[in-house]
Amino acid sequence: MTSHEAPTLLQLAELAGARVVNPPATPAPVRSIGLDSAALAPGGLFAALPGTRVHGASFAAESKARAMLTDAAGLDIITATGDTRPVLVVDDVRAILGEVSAAVYGHPSRDMTLIGVTGTSGKTTTTYLLERGLAAAGCTVGLIGTTGTRIAGKDVPSKLTTPEAPDLQRLFAQMRDEGVTHVVMEVSSHALMLGRVGGTDFDVAGFTNLSQDHLDFHPTMEDYFQAKALFFDPASPLAARLSVICVDDAWGERMAALAGDSLQVGTRGQGGVDIAASQLSVEDSGAQEITLELGGESFTFRLPLPGEFNVANAALAAGLAHRVGVDVAAFVHGLSQAAVPGRMERIDAGQDFVAVVDYAHKPAAIAAVLATLRSQVAGRVGIVVGAGGDRDASKRAIMGAEAARSADFVVVADDNPRTEDPAAIRAAVRAGAEEAAGEGVEIREDASRAGAIDQLVAWAKPGDAIVVVGKGHEVGQIVGTTTHHFDDREEMRRALAEQGYTATSDKE
Repeated sequence: MTSHEAPTLLQLAELAGARVVNPPATPAPVRSIGLDSAALAPGGLFAALPGTRVHGASFAAESKARAMLTDAAGLDIITATGDTRPVLVVDDVRAILGEVSAAVYGHPSRDMTLIGVTGTSGKTTTTYLLERGLAAAGCTVGLIGTTGTRIAGKDVPSKLTTPEAPDLQRLFAQMRDEGVTHVVMEVSSHALMLGRVGGTDFDVAGFTNLSQDHLDFHPTMEDYFQAKALFFDPASPLAARLSVICVDDAWGERMAALAGDSLQVGTRGQGGVDIAASQLSVEDSGAQEITLELGGESFTFRLPLPGEFNVANAALAAGLAHRVGVDVAAFVHGLSQAAVPGRMERIDAGQDFVAVVDYAHKPAAIAAVLATLRSQVAGRVGIVVGAGGDRDASKRAIMGAEAARSADFVVVADDNPRTEDPAAIRAAVRAGAEEAAGEGVEIREDASRAGAIDQLVAWAKPGDAIVVVGKGHEVGQIVGTTTHHFDDREEMRRALAEQGYTATSDKE
């Protein structure tokens, strides 16, 4: 294990610019930090944040922490209980939490090559491509993202796309201690705005694209862009040292202009890019042969993932690898074995039509998935689509519209309704679909997601393509505040089996 000298409480107070209440009588080394009062190891530092319902300081009494880090409101709560442990008081805990957490764990990100990927769509796929390619090039890789965390190919439990700052720095320390050389991670706009990646030393940042999403968190698309820009603007304390930016959309062009010295990726035949990629051919399975021009060299490789958007994801991944000095030929060779759970994941039970599950849960992603399927089959295209509750309501009708514009058969179903009325969410999606539907497009609704998948499979004929979008790799459906086991891939296999298809025999 890599060792470092644990900082003292007073050293952390100085770093945070904190006022110290009840200062320790002797130097007090701090070896851990966390937001969960119950899970924090004895002697750690409890970071008590203000919450939407209750202040974290309300749980300080049950913590075995050596000291607390909080704001003035938190101090009042702690003081009222008669607690006499040291308290570091700052104006905004989140603003300094990343730096403090990094110091506690010995700034682990400095000991590895860190590659961050942000954007609306493609983050997960790009990080998976990076993981596969880097491993093929001889790197020991850590992965952090939507589908979970892995260290050298082994799964590690995690909850958020980008963990909270104390968990993230502890995870970096674990990766460092287990010999990881390169970390690839998704960096969400929430992570950038909420200080989760503060104190993290990124070698390079990648940008995929920008389209409507998270407008429940960001008031406008401009606000959403500015959140992402924190990762690229040289004036931002969160900016990576280097950047690689896909300029296939206007947002990417704008981000590249803001970033200054970035490598630009283009897959639309545009001039002036540093990395150009295009599709040479497509197999019946959707796998494609891609050519890539980078650093004065040309590379040709097979990518098992379908869709033009994955040409861009692969090119961005190769550019990021190149930017940190990885051998590109070895990297792209590794991409031939790439697979991403719940992203254009084919479900094959011997049926004579294409069946796919995909995570697409925003308008542009749904349009891209349906365009890909259209290009793969001569027959019709069908889709199950829904929208999440307690999230951006403005995109629901647009998602329905995108589905109806590009599919012949649309079944509107529940996604994760959470605490909203599922029927109201479905009504919004369906209204958008019905308004946009052309002649001959059939639109149905099913309150049961499993029932909707049954309808989709029963509808499909030889040569068609069907897709269930919205949940992808997820294995739970959130209804109210309860998560019920539900896996679109399992349900698709079940529905196919009930129609008489098996993995080893064709239906007559």
